[in-house]
Amino acid sequence: MPGFELFGDAERQSVSDVLDNGVLMRYGFDGMRKGHWKAKALESELQNTFKSKHVQLVSSGTAAVSVALASAGVGAGDEVIMPTFTFVASFEAIMMLGAIPVLVDIDSTLTLDPKAVEAAITPRTKAVMVVQMCGSMGDMDALKSICEKHNLVFVEDACQAIGGTYKGKPLGSIADVGCFSFDFVKTITCGEGGAVVTNNKDYYLNADHYSDHGHDHVGNDRGAETHPFLGYNFRISELHAAVGLAQVKRLPDFLAIQKRNFDIIREELSQISEVEFRTVPEGGEESCAFLNFFLPNLEIARKVSKAFKENGIDACFHYYDNNWHYIRKWDHLKNLKSLFPISEEVRKGLQYLETKTFEQSDNYIARNLSCLIKLSWTEDEVKERAKKMAKLIKENL
Repeated sequence: MPGFELFGDAERQSVSDVLDNGVLMRYGFDGMRKGHWKAKALESELQNTFKSKHVQLVSSGTAAVSVALASAGVGAGDEVIMPTFTFVASFEAIMMLGAIPVLVDIDSTLTLDPKAVEAAITPRTKAVMVVQMCGSMGDMDALKSICEKHNLVFVEDACQAIGGTYKGKPLGSIADVGCFSFDFVKTITCGEGGAVVTNNKDYYLNADHYSDHGHDHVGNDRGAETHPFLGYNFRISELHAAVGLAQVKRLPDFLAIQKRNFDIIREELSQISEVEFRTVPEGGEESCAFLNFFLPNLEIARKVSKAFKENGIDACFHYYDNNWHYIRKWDHLKNLKSLFPISEEVRKGLQYLETKTFEQSDNYIARNLSCLIKLSWTEDEVKERAKKMAKLIKENL
């Protein structure tokens, strides 16, 4: 991760195909495009990758979350349970629909704590969204059971976890509806792009229509298509899909490189007794996009993080002091800083953030370091990096 590290002839040829026929839009212009349908082809490849019946490409991972939720009927005033540790896009995508993000604690998986989810359910809860952060997963059986018990929509944000599996099923394909991102720093990239994945035909048709101004896509004349309901523009372009189509065909190779590099570093760090790795639920296999581990306390984690940066160990994140991925520094959410008036319903729904604390999440994120696994490293470079990381950790314990 990320796939752009290994751009090559396949990506260039796929993009050239689009430029040669001149049709950059994924819909229409049938005569001009000479049989080139990159978005359709990518959706077909992703159906196989995710072992799912339906895939709808959209313009980003954020769009995928909003489209997925809307397609399942989530909207104004509904509560969506989500984790404290994620990317800001999670609550943005919820709030864009007029729904209310209800943040709850994570556990040692670095994803939703099922007990915290159960405790947060109210009569207004419509969906539970697990975010498979940094290439791994939550306790999917427990979370799915909670959703079934309370008749809630189960949403799986696997934007950072393509290639991971749980009990043999690809992450992103397990819940009622899944979401992926193919932005510039993902394991496979379109530059910008995302996907909604589901086995539910109704959700798929809703996503297909909603992401393209409500077009029903019936027939071959775009101008004659009807609009069963309101929609918006979350379309992916053929250029972006072309890059992704080349990349997804290389995904097995990318994952093999990630796993090799991940295993080398993990093995080296596992010899340090004070290092504790994140919990991976039984039956789960990480995508190996990130290596996540806990140190004894916040002070040591900060010292090690500082030492890594000063000694050339890049792309290792201490999210406790990061304002993109953890609730602690999401002041723009807590203070509702918006360019436009936020509805009274949402404003009241978020009042809990004025006093809510997340000690359990703090305990995990304060001690966690999350290290990106790059595809461009040689095996020798990874081994050298692993030894350097271990040395710096030991020096700062």
